Amino acid sequence: MKTIKGLILGSTAALLAVGGAQAADLPVKAKAVEYVKICSLYGAGFYYIPGTDTCIKIGGAIRLDTSFNAAAYDVPFYQGGAGGNNLWTKDYFITRERVNVTTDTRTATEYGVVRTYANMQFDFSQNRESIAGGFTEVDFAFIQFAGFTFGKAVSQFDSQWALSKPTISSGFIAGSHNTTGIPQLAYTASFGNGVSGTISIENASPYRNAGLWNTAGFITGPGASTFTAGAYGSTSNTFLGNAYGGNHIPDVVGNIRLDQAWGTLHFGAAMHAATPGFYAGNEATGHADDKYGFAVNGAVEFKNLPTGAGDSLKLEATYAQGAAKYVFGGTNDSSGAGRYAKVDGNTIGFGYVLDGVYTTGGQITQSEAWSVAGFYEHYWNPAWRTSLFGSYSSITYGDGNALMLAAFSGAGANGPGTSSTSNPGTRAGTFVGTGNFDFAVAQIGTRTAWTPVKNLTLSAEFTYSRLEQNLNGTYTTIGSGMSGKPAGTVLNTSNQNLYNGSVQILRSF
Repeated sequence: MKTIKGLILGSTAALLAVGGAQAADLPVKAKAVEYVKICSLYGAGFYYIPGTDTCIKIGGAIRLDTSFNAAAYDVPFYQGGAGGNNLWTKDYFITRERVNVTTDTRTATEYGVVRTYANMQFDFSQNRESIAGGFTEVDFAFIQFAGFTFGKAVSQFDSQWALSKPTISSGFIAGSHNTTGIPQLAYTASFGNGVSGTISIENASPYRNAGLWNTAGFITGPGASTFTAGAYGSTSNTFLGNAYGGNHIPDVVGNIRLDQAWGTLHFGAAMHAATPGFYAGNEATGHADDKYGFAVNGAVEFKNLPTGAGDSLKLEATYAQGAAKYVFGGTNDSSGAGRYAKVDGNTIGFGYVLDGVYTTGGQITQSEAWSVAGFYEHYWNPAWRTSLFGSYSSITYGDGNALMLAAFSGAGANGPGTSSTSNPGTRAGTFVGTGNFDFAVAQIGTRTAWTPVKNLTLSAEFTYSRLEQNLNGTYTTIGSGMSGKPAGTVLNTSNQNLYNGSVQILRSF
């Protein structure tokens, strides 16, 4: 019995000893959960990333658009195809759905704030994607550190309010207007009292290269069904007839800015290089010399006008020589060489936006372009606001007009007697008459927006555009080169009027 009692007591002692050891291993108190903390250093919406001193803000938007008598982005029908050729088969409306996601991080360091920003968008546009397809964009992706900006950001040529113009349409021509960012390396210095200056080198492709035309060869004709091998955001300068070579040097851009409570003031300048390709198919044929162009602009914004709280007025003027896309900017033509063409009945108006023209054995003659634009927005009350906006953009070709006119009217490779029928997409017709290829676009529009609750806006817009051209004569179609028009159709050159509109629902968060 003593033996059995001893065994029991011994076993109990052993169990107590083991249990005591395990109890000693357990924490006396559970570790507190580390909750996400609000970061108030950089405005509303920022939080500390757990375990770090970096603040992050995640945001975005869902945007739904329907455009009437226009292409996607509410771009007027002024670039040929079914809409520009005023065909029965054109779309009378087009829809687009967009999901936007942004990330913004900030970290305070001994060198100042280190910032990263990215804006990614997922689109579905009628007739561009399959039923369940989509289109992905990276509009902005940059890092800012010690005054430097690296990556895809708003061009330093553009005014501070480049992304806050009170419009829906991306087809509204108002200077540089690059709402999807340009790759760059920039340095900004602050001088106090709201004054700053920036110097930047920026990638000219595809936004800034407006294209070159060697008039000894074809160029895509007005009304042709296609005029680039791609579309918005595609490889630079893929339109048929472009004579651009590679990008040899980046654009050099600078600005001086003033930011005050009353508004902002901006002056910008840019140097742009145009590099031509070979005169013919290989280097043995030689090439024209590089040509350096430039652009300058001035912009001002007035806030909180006497007309009402929140009202604003924005004004901008731009001039460019050999750098036409600093004037005719926008997402309606990012692949270079804007070709404007609009048919109405038996009339046509058309023109080209090029950095310059030349012919085999010759040098580049640069274009000259200028624009003025204004935007006024009035708040009727905190929920309702209406904007009125307008612009006038013009381009001239000087001595290059003779080369362009000869090419279209028969003295060059685009004229009668050439084997154009082998590639009708490059030559939709032949012009016979007088005048020149100087060209302008005037636009005026209005938008009314309603914000019934915070971050939800419903808006409607109407835009009138007028294409002003300086050719006096007839344009006769060849083969099937002009989309939907029978061969031999005779169109009289004339100024053209266009009307389009859009409605939008925007929910941001």
